[in-house]
Amino acid sequence: MNIGFIGLGIMGRPMAGHLIEAGHRLFVPDRSSTPSDLVERGAVTCAAAAEIARAADIVITMLPDTPDVATVLFGPDGVAAGLTPGKVVVDMSSISPIETKGFAERIDALGCDYLDAPVSGGEVGAKAASLTIMVGGPEAAFGKIRPLFELMGKNITRIGGNGDGQTAKVANQIIVALTIEAVGEALLFAAKAGADPAKVREALMGGFASSRILEVHGERMIKRSFAPGFRIALHQKDLGLALSCARALGLFLPNTAGTQELFNAATAQGGGAWDHSGLVRVLELMAGHEIAAT
Repeated sequence: MNIGFIGLGIMGRPMAGHLIEAGHRLFVPDRSSTPSDLVERGAVTCAAAAEIARAADIVITMLPDTPDVATVLFGPDGVAAGLTPGKVVVDMSSISPIETKGFAERIDALGCDYLDAPVSGGEVGAKAASLTIMVGGPEAAFGKIRPLFELMGKNITRIGGNGDGQTAKVANQIIVALTIEAVGEALLFAAKAGADPAKVREALMGGFASSRILEVHGERMIKRSFAPGFRIALHQKDLGLALSCARALGLFLPNTAGTQELFNAATAQGGGAWDHSGLVRVLELMAGHEIAAT
């Protein structure tokens, strides 16, 4: 297939690489930040998003936030300007479910299909092609694009109509954030009480409290390894989406709101670029104790 890929950052770069490895022809933005290895492997650079859309049958976006997607799709020389009927736009960013429905309507009006397909799994999952992909949009378009999703992920689920994929991703981010906070509290409690937090984590991994976050991020907290796999600033954005959607739905999400305040505090301390497991640093600051200090 001829595929456009816009957004070649920490996640997008390996995802695009898997598509090239499978023999697909990629069209990417001509930017100084465009990874040279993708171009060396055959990716074709284009001056504008509209040019990418004209050359490709499918356009994938993997961008940081809702305004970025809006600009790439509908700004001057954006994707929409280069679309012709029958093409498919696949947004794999994590953005607003509400705005996504509006984006889908505008793409549909051009005779094209729109899928929202946010992912979970971080940089490790992107590199290993083991991402979880949550999809919203028409079933026929999902069937057409699924072989591409299978090159990038393992757990691929069509949730429902447009916006439902983003809703699932927001739900995912609520669970991840609150679990990181819970693991941080638990290990901090253990360390402050004088127990070896590494041994406590080891014991908990064999019980009902076991989780992927306790395994990976619990180890990060103990080893003080906060180089980003997924930055606090991005998770802060995602919880902001959760809380804004909750307000629109008339919901109260108290623990989500509390965890967002911890992310806000981390960012205020210059931690926006920390891995989201670095949330524990705020808890440690308030406790006057570090987990690894035991």
